Amino acid sequence: MQNIRNIAIIAHVDHGKTTLVDRLIQQTTHMREVEKMGDLILDSGDLERERGITILAKNVSVTYKGVKINIIDTPGHADFGGEVERVLNMADGVLLLVDAFEGTMPQTRFVLQKAISMGKKPIVVINKVDKPNCRPDFVNEQVFDLMFTLDATEEQLDFKTVYGSAKQGWMSLDWRQPTDNITPLLDVILSEIPEPEVVEGTPQLLISSLEYSPYVGRIAVGRITRGTLHKNDNISLCKRYDIIEKQKIKDLMVFSGLEKTPVESVQCGDICAVVGINGFEIGDTIADYENPEPLPPIAVDEPTMSMLFSINDSPFFGKDGKFVTSRHLKERLDRELEKDLALRVKPGIGTDSFVVYGRGVLHLSILIETMRREGFELQVGQPKVLDKTINGQRCEPIENLTIDVPDEFVGRAIEMATRRKGALVHMDSRDGRTHLDFDIPSRGMMGLRSNLLTASAGEAVVSHRFKDYEPYKGDIEKRINGSLVSLDTGTAIAYAMDKLQDRGRFFVEPGEEIYAGQVVGEHTRERDLNINICKTKKLTNVRAAGSDEKVMLPPAIKFSLEEALEYIQEDELVEVTPHSMRLRKILLDETARKRAALK
Repeated sequence: MQNIRNIAIIAHVDHGKTTLVDRLIQQTTHMREVEKMGDLILDSGDLERERGITILAKNVSVTYKGVKINIIDTPGHADFGGEVERVLNMADGVLLLVDAFEGTMPQTRFVLQKAISMGKKPIVVINKVDKPNCRPDFVNEQVFDLMFTLDATEEQLDFKTVYGSAKQGWMSLDWRQPTDNITPLLDVILSEIPEPEVVEGTPQLLISSLEYSPYVGRIAVGRITRGTLHKNDNISLCKRYDIIEKQKIKDLMVFSGLEKTPVESVQCGDICAVVGINGFEIGDTIADYENPEPLPPIAVDEPTMSMLFSINDSPFFGKDGKFVTSRHLKERLDRELEKDLALRVKPGIGTDSFVVYGRGVLHLSILIETMRREGFELQVGQPKVLDKTINGQRCEPIENLTIDVPDEFVGRAIEMATRRKGALVHMDSRDGRTHLDFDIPSRGMMGLRSNLLTASAGEAVVSHRFKDYEPYKGDIEKRINGSLVSLDTGTAIAYAMDKLQDRGRFFVEPGEEIYAGQVVGEHTRERDLNINICKTKKLTNVRAAGSDEKVMLPPAIKFSLEEALEYIQEDELVEVTPHSMRLRKILLDETARKRAALK
């Protein structure tokens, strides 16, 4: 029986956990293999590398002093909470990674709360101690206070702390005495994290994650909590609602380094991948063929936001993407449902649209961005927050919002959050920056991040996490300015745009193809304005020095996907294709819009 340790790494976004796992792999693997891998071994998705965030939890393992350490890298973002909850089921302990300057952040708290309530033993790693102005000792106290407020047990509060810099590749028990490798951390993992209990009896495995292979289909990943599984075993798949299906294991694999190695059998306590099981969902149990005993399924937080996904029906449909029909859209959403626990999909009004429910704007925008890169064309409506009725009272989701800004922008930040029904809970100042904590409705979060970044010259650090459902807080003022809507289909002409500069700011550049009903800019007034920016200058045979003035246009405003989703109004959609993103009215025809407004 091999010695095993199962650990999950939890941390706030961008505190360096993926870098730390990379270093652990490099320390324990032959250097030749690592050179092939390059940097950021775990964040292998394009989106993950671009945004610097982990979206999908990943499994790797390293061997140190004859002990196999299974490491699970978890997402730090609260929108991917569905990932975090499943992953913690596989671990016996957690590495809590904290930035030596920023300290504990709201999403550290979100994941830590889950880990502590599950009774996992934490090891605290204070990373980035090479940063100027870092405060490792203060942060260590802060972690203790946080665990105390989260009702940690005496044993959990008696945690070990390791200091270091994952980027520079060293760890030490005293941050004033740097070492030249990360073995001190590996030693602490072996001494502090308990070995998984070996329970004899019929096999039990809770499916906590899944992988997809184009050759063998879906692969179930989970930890064996009892007994032993063998290749070619007949097993029972215990699903929800007491459904039990008889199936057979075709192949068994365990994680070694970054690869999966086929094995004949897997012992209790190890994490493995099972090939050949059909129709399973995350949270199902693989159990004994004769006497199946299901484990309790994984409970996942409910979605807090919905969005309408529909096929692209604009005049430019099909020019850019490969997948444009409702059948393509439905198949793609069904595939995503198999992997993503926190997602729900329901048919929309008509056959061409679907209502997709998720954990937040980031959760859903990552899905849209992934689909767009795969060649899909689709249209997305305004995100809507899901209300609940509790004891006869209308309640809405409330978030804990944390804003970290330089002192001179504090007034602006407080004003922006309170205007969106945010209540200031706590405020403290340190080293020229102020830390603000608010309780704010989820709908108040839409567009707040980009506005805060603009108001603070890009200095604000904004993060938020779901707190609870509370009574409805009242209406929040919406975007005040109306839209500039194109009257004609054609090419945007600089001459026409120049004449309309006093009407608002443009979202398109001269020379771009536009269509009637597309939102081409923001009006200076409250109502929408229909304009024609495809009008060319009429040529005459009169030439005079003053008649050909130079056209000077400011650069067009370009939105990111999240900003566009937060910007649009109820009667507008975002059209997303592989190479472009446009804002448009739901009703493209001007007369149809006027009729609808009269109803």
